Amino acid sequence: MEKAILIHIATDKHKKFEAQDSMQELKGLTKAAGAKVVREVFQFRSRINPKYLIGEGKVNEIIQLKKDLQTNLIIFDQILSPVQQQSLEDKIDGKVLDRTQLILDIFAQRARSNEGKLQVELAQLNYLLPRLTGKGITLSRLGGGIGTRGPGEKKLEEDRRRIQKRITNIKYSISKIQKRRSQQRKSRKKGPVPVVSLVGYTNAGKSTLFNLLTREKRLTSSQLFSTLDPVIRRVSYSDGLYFFLSDTVGLIKKLPLELKTAFRATLEEAQDADCIGHIIDITSSQYMDQIKAVENILSELNTANIPIIKIYNKIDLLTNKTGLLKKNLSSDNKTVYVSAKTGDGIQPLKEKLRRVLFKEKQIFCLKIPKSHKKIIHSFPKWLIVLKRRESNEYYELKVMAEPKLMIKYMAYIQRGESNW
Repeated sequence: MEKAILIHIATDKHKKFEAQDSMQELKGLTKAAGAKVVREVFQFRSRINPKYLIGEGKVNEIIQLKKDLQTNLIIFDQILSPVQQQSLEDKIDGKVLDRTQLILDIFAQRARSNEGKLQVELAQLNYLLPRLTGKGITLSRLGGGIGTRGPGEKKLEEDRRRIQKRITNIKYSISKIQKRRSQQRKSRKKGPVPVVSLVGYTNAGKSTLFNLLTREKRLTSSQLFSTLDPVIRRVSYSDGLYFFLSDTVGLIKKLPLELKTAFRATLEEAQDADCIGHIIDITSSQYMDQIKAVENILSELNTANIPIIKIYNKIDLLTNKTGLLKKNLSSDNKTVYVSAKTGDGIQPLKEKLRRVLFKEKQIFCLKIPKSHKKIIHSFPKWLIVLKRRESNEYYELKVMAEPKLMIKYMAYIQRGESNW
């Protein structure tokens, strides 16, 4: 396991707590990447050093720490410019990463689908391309470990032109996948079954809640970005009614621009949803800031017209759990308090989702003569078939639909028409 020294620089001493929370998050990211944090270093400077980001005296301190702690990995909480990263590597004679490169490395480890792997490689190459200037390809001398996964050493040894060609090819491949994904979303949109998309800050408990609602066994972990690739599963009610639930990648403050762009297609699951479930870790001291970070990204996806339910998770860790559960009984459809771990509050959540998704829809029992069986082929376009059985003369179905459409349907039947 690699050992890492973490560095955070702030220009405002009044933002001490914000700096500490950011460093705590960086520790979580470092752990998720597979390294051990051996020292945390803070520096307050009124002005950023354009060459090293931190002061030259602090650089010398890091050199000594690196020697004393026998580590070769330095991670900055800020984004380093290509010049700063190159200058620091020359001075420290070790591997220097910034927050962006660390997150890219985690994504490289976690991506499983072909699209996810392509998105990671595209983001990494876009990040590395401007760093191939000057000292450039000697980045490959850093060898294996955190910050070098993904494209790999061979990619870094290629010249700029070949890397740009690879970027073009990846973009083309991703565009084909995105087109196919978009068509799938449009097909779901045309159907009567609504879709709920789970979004939230990373480690808020999205995957745990997803598993509970869908009875799946997806990977859950306390590590940041434990899952990346989106997945859609069915959630059923006791009367047979159901909707589709989509789990998306966890979000984070200071999300690298490369990942905002590269994973936009993944987040577009939320853009086409009928309802968004915003999962919030109520135990986090920064949950208000995390809410804002998620809402800012949702606003970029133009989700203003999509109803959002705020799902405050992890209430089992609070002392006032009973009081929060009582709030679920209110008529407010916009907030709910749950514990994805214990199941507390899940039933009120499902009922609130039901009211938002299905509104005035009602359950009907139909008895359709077999002479009218052609009309059944149109059902998936306008109603949800919950149960179906067949006798010698009839098809008997339990469906959910809007009453006005059922009135229209009954008019067709009374006129003896077989096609709708």
